[in-house]
Amino acid sequence: MIALLVISLGIHEAAHGWVALKCGDPTARDLGRITLNPIPHIDPFMTILLPAIGYLSGGFIFGGAKPVPVNYYNLRSPLRDMALVAIAGPASNFLLAGFFFLCRKVVVYELDIWRPNTLGELVLVQAVIFNLALAAFNLLPIPPLDGSRVMTWLLPRGLRESYAGLERFGLILVLLVVFFVPGVREVVGQTMALMLRGIEAMVTLGGAW
Repeated sequence: MIALLVISLGIHEAAHGWVALKCGDPTARDLGRITLNPIPHIDPFMTILLPAIGYLSGGFIFGGAKPVPVNYYNLRSPLRDMALVAIAGPASNFLLAGFFFLCRKVVVYELDIWRPNTLGELVLVQAVIFNLALAAFNLLPIPPLDGSRVMTWLLPRGLRESYAGLERFGLILVLLVVFFVPGVREVVGQTMALMLRGIEAMVTLGGAW
């Protein structure tokens, strides 16, 4: 599960870099960050220590990878493209959740390679869950999470600068909101449930075809 989590975080960051490249910014490519190798994406605190603390404390488990650098001024349409670059990360985790969900369906219930409730199935279930959690959590419009980039694009011009300025508080702001603002975890949970229903519908539709 840890290996799949680290790989998923790496793919999340690589997706940011790939979309940035398509939008005109080669920074991530030039730094070797558009890669499925998770090692260049690992941040000792966000990728390893923070999730471990959350797991051991029995609390809300979240983390991240080393952010992919994006040069705002290289983008063809900077404000819009920053939103596209941001949404690519959660989108990659949603697709990964769908992939692991489909693997579970095929390996356990179609080919009968693994029995239900065995270790293999549980690992795949957890892979679905933490990818949905990464997607839903990063969509929160809290700077510097990915959802804040989309919100910056959507906000009226007069509010963008002050909202984007909150990013200087970084991780502290995220921790304060997650642990002290009522309802945030429920929103993440509901978003995960909605995404899971979408995946189930797509897999069912694919099976029907």
